[in-house]
Amino acid sequence: MIRKILQLFYTTYALLAFVICFMATYPFNFIASLFSSVASKRAINMGIRLSFTTWSWLTGMPLWVRNKTAKGRYIYIANHASYIDDINIFPAIKGHFRPLGKKEMTKVPIWGYLYKHVVIVVDRKSPESRAASMAAMAHTLATEGSILIFPEGTFNATDRPLKDFYDGAFRLAIDTGTPIVPIIFPDAEKRAPHTAWWKIWPGRNRAFHLAPIHVNGMTTDDLPALKAHAYSIMEKELLRHARQ
Repeated sequence: MIRKILQLFYTTYALLAFVICFMATYPFNFIASLFSSVASKRAINMGIRLSFTTWSWLTGMPLWVRNKTAKGRYIYIANHASYIDDINIFPAIKGHFRPLGKKEMTKVPIWGYLYKHVVIVVDRKSPESRAASMAAMAHTLATEGSILIFPEGTFNATDRPLKDFYDGAFRLAIDTGTPIVPIIFPDAEKRAPHTAWWKIWPGRNRAFHLAPIHVNGMTTDDLPALKAHAYSIMEKELLRHARQ
């Protein structure tokens, strides 16, 4: 009973702190969004990283990043089991990147406006939208920076460490010759489970960068093996760190 009461107060505090941190950088991000350039996207990315990092410290959930990958252009892939994954990715990744995200989020008031300037939007139900997002990600890798994709597509609601991966991230890596860097968040579900977003709770919050997976010389015939390899090493590391 005591924990439930404390959790109610803490969740209220965490949500209020999020609004304050986000809105504190919103004027800067809004002004940057008026300029359609790579520099403006980088500025917005930095503003969001600052607000999300500040929020994680204020709420007792600072993200401790281990084995951070050297600066470069990569396709980052990460497990997805919590609402704070979308927050964690910004302090977890060094340098400019753009995540792939769901079109539905563009409808969220205030946040949706910036979302369109930061995220490469996809409607997974539309083949045309999926094709356009692949082209946009390839263009981003060539002209801007890295890409972040949750290969599970949505929250993992299974009893396994990971749900099945979609092909997109791996097809993009092969087509563009870009290394894949897996990232795991072994604690995020304990901080804010996707099944009950109102049960936010402070504590250990870690991100682990795994070794880059190089795709030089691979073709689409290698896609199933590449996907299986990425899945296997992420699953193994999630299980290992969950026990620590």
